[in-house]
Amino acid sequence: MQRKASARWQGGLKDGRGILNSASGVLKETKYSFTTRFENEPGTNPEELIAAAHAGCFSMALSAQLGGRGITPDEINTEAAVTMEKQDAGFAITAVHLTVRARIPNADAAQFQEAAEAAKSGCPVSKVLNAKITMNAQLESGSSA
Repeated sequence: MQRKASARWQGGLKDGRGILNSASGVLKETKYSFTTRFENEPGTNPEELIAAAHAGCFSMALSAQLGGRGITPDEINTEAAVTMEKQDAGFAITAVHLTVRARIPNADAAQFQEAAEAAKSGCPVSKVLNAKITMNAQLESGSSA
């Protein structure tokens, strides 16, 4: 399996502009720039896309881990916060914190935590990131009836 995306950058680092495209078409001429990445201008950036990828990957991995235990979640909500810091060799993604809320009827909290830890280390995006990954996983009671 292979997935593809591309980026085109024109100009200097601070005054240039780029666009992102994905083979699926989900990203199509999606703009990004220095100001969307390092300042607060609205728009996307590579770190935001990594956060989205990690949140999506983790949610699916947790669902799989739970399913292997005979548990079907009503809902899993994951937020990934990517931290990028300037280091001696330049900028680096140094950490990702996952905030997870799952609604699972009649769930066992210990089984949930075990599944969440396995998903955190087993998610393919977690494996590719050379960063400290922390997590706060909460099991919510009730169902989404």
